[in-house]
Amino acid sequence: MRIFEVSIDEEMKNSYMDYAMSVIVSRAIPDVRDGLKPVHRRILYGMYELGLMHNKPYKKSARIVGEVMGKYHPHGDQAIYNTLARMAQDFSMRYVLVDGQGNFGSIDGDAPAAMRYTEARLSRIAEEMLRDIDMDTVDFMPNFDGSLKEPVVLPARIPNLLINGSSGIAVGMATNMPPHNLGEVVDALVYLIDNPDADVGELLNYVSGPDFPTGGQIIGYGGLVDAYTKGKGKIRIRAKYEIEGDKIIVREIPYEVNKSNLLKKIASLVREDKIRGISDLKDESDRDGIRIVIKVKRDTNPEIVVNQLLEHTDLEVTYGIINLVLVNGVPRVLNLKELLQEYLKHRMDVLVRKLNYQLKRARERKHIIEGLVRALEMIDEVIATIKASRNVKEAMENLISMGFSDLQAKAILEMRLQKLTSMEIAALREENRKLEEDIARMEDLLAHEEKRYGVIRDELLEIKKNYGDERKTEILREAIERRDIEDLIPNKPAIIILTEKGYIRRMSPEEYRPQGRGGKGLIINYGEGDLPRDIVKANLHDYLLFFTRNGRVYWLKAYNVPEGSRRSRGRAIINVLPKLGSEVVRMLSVSDFHGYLFFVTKNGVVKRTPLEYFSHPRSLGIRAITFDEDDELVDVLITSGSEDVFLFTKFGMAIRFREDDVRSMGRTARGVRGIMLREGDEVISAGTTLNGHFVLTILSSGYGKRTNVNEYRLIKRGGYGVKNINTRGAFVVKSMLVGDTEEILLLTREGKSIRIPVSQMSVLGRTARGVRLIKLENGDEVVNAAKIS
Repeated sequence: MRIFEVSIDEEMKNSYMDYAMSVIVSRAIPDVRDGLKPVHRRILYGMYELGLMHNKPYKKSARIVGEVMGKYHPHGDQAIYNTLARMAQDFSMRYVLVDGQGNFGSIDGDAPAAMRYTEARLSRIAEEMLRDIDMDTVDFMPNFDGSLKEPVVLPARIPNLLINGSSGIAVGMATNMPPHNLGEVVDALVYLIDNPDADVGELLNYVSGPDFPTGGQIIGYGGLVDAYTKGKGKIRIRAKYEIEGDKIIVREIPYEVNKSNLLKKIASLVREDKIRGISDLKDESDRDGIRIVIKVKRDTNPEIVVNQLLEHTDLEVTYGIINLVLVNGVPRVLNLKELLQEYLKHRMDVLVRKLNYQLKRARERKHIIEGLVRALEMIDEVIATIKASRNVKEAMENLISMGFSDLQAKAILEMRLQKLTSMEIAALREENRKLEEDIARMEDLLAHEEKRYGVIRDELLEIKKNYGDERKTEILREAIERRDIEDLIPNKPAIIILTEKGYIRRMSPEEYRPQGRGGKGLIINYGEGDLPRDIVKANLHDYLLFFTRNGRVYWLKAYNVPEGSRRSRGRAIINVLPKLGSEVVRMLSVSDFHGYLFFVTKNGVVKRTPLEYFSHPRSLGIRAITFDEDDELVDVLITSGSEDVFLFTKFGMAIRFREDDVRSMGRTARGVRGIMLREGDEVISAGTTLNGHFVLTILSSGYGKRTNVNEYRLIKRGGYGVKNINTRGAFVVKSMLVGDTEEILLLTREGKSIRIPVSQMSVLGRTARGVRLIKLENGDEVVNAAKIS
């Protein structure tokens, strides 16, 4: 034994290339001529050999699988059976090639019954794939052990590749061809025969687009044009649905979508509150077709629910088209015209081989008929010669010596006496005449290509007549986008509440009925041990900007905040903003991005940045401000650029300075000193004169007051400021600027709230303690306050 040294790199490269080509050619990529992979071809040919025609009795699938596996496809029986089953599924194949009897699976993803229980035979249209295969129309090759022959390709009288499509993943490449309507493909082929120079654009007048067995709608036309002109493109397939009152009825779903998984996904999204407004979900599908009934809640717009379903479920999917096929054993991406041309080339090759086969047989038969006719004309001499011969061999030799060929002599010896009747002689002469006509016709066809194309044209039109049907998939050439959800949601005001533990909810302002100053308030549920952190009033179409303690900002539309009530706890904000990386300290409502954001930190640092820098939402958020490790963000204001800014501290100090004392900076700037703080003090909030002409300050003890802004003198930023309120042992919960017509919502640690018109609050001096705004129980205290109107 000789040992050769080889480079492992070179050996791996060569071996992997051999493997890759084997997968490409022998497993994953269909042949452009018949649109089949080897396993499909072997199954159809195996059934043909078993005589399982559409009008013959069914045979057990196990019998078919055994035949195919033993003779042509030495792989797993389940792989063969699953392929057989798919060819029998009317939801997988546009034109089924196997007529199955029994359970061959369902659109819900149910597996076929065991092969010992199911039966199958060729469908009527599948027989067209094999027609004329015994006329030397295609090449045959040895099977895996060389004991039998199998076809390299099927004659394919139907354009199977286009009408049934194909998909497969090879090594480094993949194919994904959608099915089409037979009538449209035939029309395109006929037009191409009549107009060989036609371009793809002309052919698209006939092939309007894929036609999936499950129906649905193709949205838009741009992706189809790419797929048909370049060989690659993407399309969107949407379910067909209709709205009946408070019900959404889905009657067709996208191709290759598992209905059972689709229903589970919808139910899961409803449980997770990602889809809102659905009260019931039923699958009423039966043998007549798909019927999914989605019932929406009262006062919910079904169109909004449809938008959410299309956004989050497989009721709308993207289908990537890749027209990758084997052309002469080489993988190529073809456009529509090239696919049609390759099919016509194949049909022309099959027709030529069929004509040559028939011509050869006709000439052989004519030769024999001529011999029989000549023998009958000299029958007495022929009979005498045969009688004088000692055996058959001598008779053959004697007849050949009389001028007959071997074939003619053999036919004469096998001729029955009944052929001697005048009627039989006339029949032979008539057969000879017809053979002469057939031979002339076939020779004429072989000599004229345009006439052969005429034959192919007639065959295609016959196929269309016998098997053509109406389209199942609707094509909406103008892309109908999902209606903007904002068009369906009234832009009503809402109150957004965020708690200390990170729960968020949206409520109607009507949840809080106005009360007089000093009332006991209404109970609001925050959850055990939880407290409110921030409250904003927003219209449903507004953007909410969430600023975190570490200086980042995130975006969310107000209508995407889960709706709740005073008694509901809300939903964890991490489920609404999954990318949130820190605790939220401030929410702002923004209807447009004009003006500035004014940032304030706990240590009194301020910064001003154009609001437009924050007008492009990103799911991961962006950096809004940079500060020292011992500092944190406490407030953010929306300003115009020419206002007076107020900073308020926990110990009751305030400072007023011009906004333009702080120059405009970028998003990641650190800011400048806004106020000097005494030991232990910290900034708690800020405001501007744009917000109103009164400073409203609320203490943790439930006391509060209004003070005219004119009592706060304008100074340069960076000072200690002036006294804002007499805290008397309490601390400031919130200071803000308000007008006369607004209302304030106060929230307490024990979960009480009170909504008070600002006009009912006393106007007092800067150093006053104020008046009681809410009556507190022992141990309770005010923890937050916000304007709600």
